[in-house]
Amino acid sequence: MAPLKNEQKKSLAREIYLLGSYTLEEIASKVGTTRQTVGRWAKSEGWDELKAGMTITREQILKNMYRQIDEINSGILQREAGQRFANAKEADVLAKLAAAIDKMEREAGLADMVSVGIRFCEWVRKTDIDMGKQVASLWDAFIKDAIN
Repeated sequence: MAPLKNEQKKSLAREIYLLGSYTLEEIASKVGTTRQTVGRWAKSEGWDELKAGMTITREQILKNMYRQIDEINSGILQREAGQRFANAKEADVLAKLAAAIDKMEREAGLADMVSVGIRFCEWVRKTDIDMGKQVASLWDAFIKDAIN
């Protein structure tokens, strides 16, 4: 496996920082850089503010899109008989929402993989710290391989 490029390290460190509860030192160890470098990235790119602002989850986004579809369909059903169909604008919005939902439900992006991995590793660490370290090491290798 080829070593990670600096931008890949920064991207992975950012995901771990935003989605997990790791120290800068732990993150640095996972991505193969120094604690100071991770700290500098976090400060210069405002990771603390991003983490504080991450209040909406993927599931919430999906629920909102489903609500929007429901709202459009409810409006259509309120029309007179024979007029209960989407106009061009509504059909376009419905198609775009359906495509976005399909994409979000099908694709597991890097952020999702990192998020699940972090949650799983934290869960294992609570049960067996040594096993947690082994799982975290394997998961790190998996993520690095997925990037390349």
